[in-house]
Amino acid sequence: MSSTSAAQPATIQSRIGAILRATSGNFLEQFDFFLFGFYAAAIGKAFFPSTDETASLLNTFGVFWLGALMRPVGAIVLGAYIDKIGRRQGLIVTLAIMAAGTVVIAFCPTYETIGVAAPIIVLLGRLLQGFSAGVELGGVSVYLSEIATPGNRGFYTSFQSSSQQVAIFVASILGFLLSETMPAATVTAWGWRIPFFVGCLIIPLIFFLRRTLEETPAFLAMKKHPTTSEVFASALANWRIVLLGMMIAILTTTTFYFVTVYTPTFGKTVLKLSTADALLVTLLVAVTNFIWNPVGGALSDKIGRKPVLIGIATLSLLTAYPALSWLVSAPTFGKMLAVEMMFSFYFGMYSGTMLGALVEIVPAHVRTTCFSLAFALAAALFGTFTPFAATWLIEKTGDKASPGFWLMFAAVLGIIAALTVYRGGRQAVAAREPAAA
Repeated sequence: MSSTSAAQPATIQSRIGAILRATSGNFLEQFDFFLFGFYAAAIGKAFFPSTDETASLLNTFGVFWLGALMRPVGAIVLGAYIDKIGRRQGLIVTLAIMAAGTVVIAFCPTYETIGVAAPIIVLLGRLLQGFSAGVELGGVSVYLSEIATPGNRGFYTSFQSSSQQVAIFVASILGFLLSETMPAATVTAWGWRIPFFVGCLIIPLIFFLRRTLEETPAFLAMKKHPTTSEVFASALANWRIVLLGMMIAILTTTTFYFVTVYTPTFGKTVLKLSTADALLVTLLVAVTNFIWNPVGGALSDKIGRKPVLIGIATLSLLTAYPALSWLVSAPTFGKMLAVEMMFSFYFGMYSGTMLGALVEIVPAHVRTTCFSLAFALAAALFGTFTPFAATWLIEKTGDKASPGFWLMFAAVLGIIAALTVYRGGRQAVAAREPAAA
């Protein structure tokens, strides 16, 4: 490809194809993440057996969270690789690592079969997934932002999050079919593995899609690509932007993991609704998440990132606990659906805006590293901790609505960060170059 053609913007048709290819890996990541959360009780019995159901569940969510702690490591290591070598090659590498983690969890024997090796192997699989996930979202978001048409960066980047909702939708359908066609005891014993096997079967297709991905014109147009040491130095010099970016992203990650990964467990074990009801709610949430993400991104392109970020965070702060209190007072399918639809609206509008905002506030030459690190920290320390935090809060307080406090805390951090970044209505935090040696 000539330098002239490389610098030319892609056509609309190729952009649509690029969006599908780039976001395909998000499908696998979120598909497996959701399944791990939905089948947490069955996974706990298979790999973390205990006479106490809550203890087994906490062990499972604990491993889920420990895997997420690898996300910042992946963000730094793989982010530096992508900023140096290119978006396309980096996204292929992250997919390979993620696929390995998926296969490990799908085929791992139970504790009853191989003893303590079972939870260790599952933890290894989660660590691999967390390592790759640390840069997957950032890499895809940066890719989409760099192929976006002028004035539509928020809209384009929003499809990173929307693509994950397709995975939730498919996983929910598979779970619903299993619950309707298999006895609950069979699903708990081995049926929960079937959706994981399905995930393994689609890996070759996703590899094919990623391999046909083209490099972004923006990356090809860079006159100089930073070395790994330069990427690390720049990320360190911009620690304040990374911290503020993390705070902005926290509400996205906590709300997302609450309405997707934790909702099925919340519906079944806390509200005592049927498995089918909990899955149906999650399926409908995936649909509305898919819709609200691009709406939020497009709206923020028109009126600015700050009004949407602060507006949605304020609504979440004021309504999270009251809404959950209303739900748990007399749980029904209709009430759970209404509350989850509200949270879905918050998540989609905020996430669609946040992705564009985060791409814009980090320095361009280390965009993947700083974006991925900010989001990975939010996901690792807060987002993926949500199922564990919610379970622990309910256990310790006896208040089934107490997870609302966790969401309110995330909203407060988001408001503080947005006000800091957009002082006076415009971006007030600038990127810094590292000091010369």
